[in-house]
Amino acid sequence: MWTRMNDIDRMFSAMDLLRSINSDRSYGESSGWRVAGGFPKTNMYDNGDSFQMIAEVPGVNKEDLNIRIQGNYLEISGTRKSDAPEGYKTHRVERNLSTFTRSFTLAADVDADKIDAVLKDGLLTLVLPKAESAKPKQITIN
Repeated sequence: MWTRMNDIDRMFSAMDLLRSINSDRSYGESSGWRVAGGFPKTNMYDNGDSFQMIAEVPGVNKEDLNIRIQGNYLEISGTRKSDAPEGYKTHRVERNLSTFTRSFTLAADVDADKIDAVLKDGLLTLVLPKAESAKPKQITIN
């Protein structure tokens, strides 16, 4: 009996080791391995007058991206399509084909008419100017 318990302990230790190696990943039922926390990975900054968001979207063309804004709600969606050359059979696919949607609630409303979006080298950069009503105002005392 004692030997079997040691075997079980070793098995769980091996599982813990594998989990620590892949700590930034989680397993999805139908999509295989995927990045925990969603795709694309994003960074967001606030300089007072605007937000800047940088999202990693490697392999996604600008025609396959959709960006929507309403007030302070931002949604980025897109599709990574096959890059297989025409006439070739697929032998191995490790770069998964996928669709994604990420949504964010920003800390302030955004002026949708002044948003700047640039896709370069697999990075989507959004500059989201805050609406005038969301910017701080200096009040003078009479």
